[in-house]
Amino acid sequence: MLIIGLTSTSAMAAPITFDQAWQLLQENNHSLAAQKANVESYQHLEQAKGNLNLPSVTLGANYTRLDNDVTATGSQLAEATSFPHIGGASAAMMSSLLPILGGIETTVAEKDIFTSSIRAVWPIFTGGRITAAQDAAKGQTAEAKSQFEMETQARYEDLSKYYFSVVLAREVLTTRKAVESGLAQHLDFAVKLEQQGQIARVERLQAEASFDKAKVDTRKAQSNLDIAQSALSKILAQSSVVDPSDALFINQSLPPMQVFIDQTLNTYPGLDLLNAKELQASSFIKAEKGKYYPEVYLYGDYSLHEDDTLASQMKPDWMVGVGVSIPIIETSGRSDTVKAANSMVQQVRHLKSQAREDLSVLVQKTYLEAQQSIDEVLGLESSIALAGENLSLREKAFKQGLSTSLEVVDAQLYLASIQTQQSAARFQYLVSLTKLLALTSEMNTYPQYQSNSHMTVGLLSDTNNNQPLNTSRSSNKESL
Repeated sequence: MLIIGLTSTSAMAAPITFDQAWQLLQENNHSLAAQKANVESYQHLEQAKGNLNLPSVTLGANYTRLDNDVTATGSQLAEATSFPHIGGASAAMMSSLLPILGGIETTVAEKDIFTSSIRAVWPIFTGGRITAAQDAAKGQTAEAKSQFEMETQARYEDLSKYYFSVVLAREVLTTRKAVESGLAQHLDFAVKLEQQGQIARVERLQAEASFDKAKVDTRKAQSNLDIAQSALSKILAQSSVVDPSDALFINQSLPPMQVFIDQTLNTYPGLDLLNAKELQASSFIKAEKGKYYPEVYLYGDYSLHEDDTLASQMKPDWMVGVGVSIPIIETSGRSDTVKAANSMVQQVRHLKSQAREDLSVLVQKTYLEAQQSIDEVLGLESSIALAGENLSLREKAFKQGLSTSLEVVDAQLYLASIQTQQSAARFQYLVSLTKLLALTSEMNTYPQYQSNSHMTVGLLSDTNNNQPLNTSRSSNKESL
């Protein structure tokens, strides 16, 4: 959509709505991409913790070199052998066999020993440490998701400031152009009246100086617009100039303040982040308490390769068993560590209570600022109507020689200042509104507020006679 080349004028820019700009920012913002990658990282780590319930199977191989072969003589074997069924003649028989067996020697194991086997260990009771590790991983994932959501809300607030700053700068430029156009007409009348001798030269000079200053102010407003557009284009990662298509607006009324407060306390990701930290701290307590319990596990071993020796032939091919590990003296300070974890849980709970209070105050402050902006915009409508009427009368009186050039200029500038003040109030309203929507996680409801907007009389003006045009329309919105 944004395919127009980068230029210094908004006329060459591609128009884009606030919602479209928000979608574009979510796609291109590096900060959001980093937080999303962080979430994916912890999700993978959480999945990895699920494998703790499975047995561990290892393939091992060992090579051992002894100083000599392990051997045994016949006499050693005879002495180590008992014959319980031979009876009383056994002693005499063994005495007669010893001289013969003494000359026999056999190799039990060679000095170079190589073995390999598969070993499996399956924990069946760990005192809750595996469950605690898995819960902690869930808490870390939840914390990462909350950080991503908070970053999303922060970027939404930033976008609203950048986007509507461009809209405000464009309205100010329109106002400055209207002033310049009005003062150009005033200068033209002043020149003609001076030529006819109806006004003094100083009156014409006053009109000329005011017109020159108006041109400077217009160029300054254009520069401010270019700067604001450039900043907006940068945060949207666009090489072309981004031109907002939405206008500044207000709503005549907002849902009750308590609705925003309740919604914020129910959905704000910062509170979920503290919940995730509390889950991690509680898991840490379980893990430390688990050190007091014995660890029970099943194990098994199966020989894959063994040397062709007597020792290898005597060794069984496989074995299974049950193992128990009971901690007697433990050096990590389990008791104090558990106390530290309990203190951590209490800390998180206090932080959560304080955060709820701070959020309530923040929502109330932002809501009142939005309401104040609404009051200011509506309150300035009568001032704009009065300023427009005063300008019209001053211009007519000047043409008749009943008013000075300075009075006309003052009337023109006063109208412009009121229009600019009203535009700034609408801008502040939208900044406050989008902040409320971010705090309540209701960013997707912005189009509803926009469709129910109230357009004020100062929003548009006739650049020929500088008379305000009444384009009022309003609708109330009573829910988020």
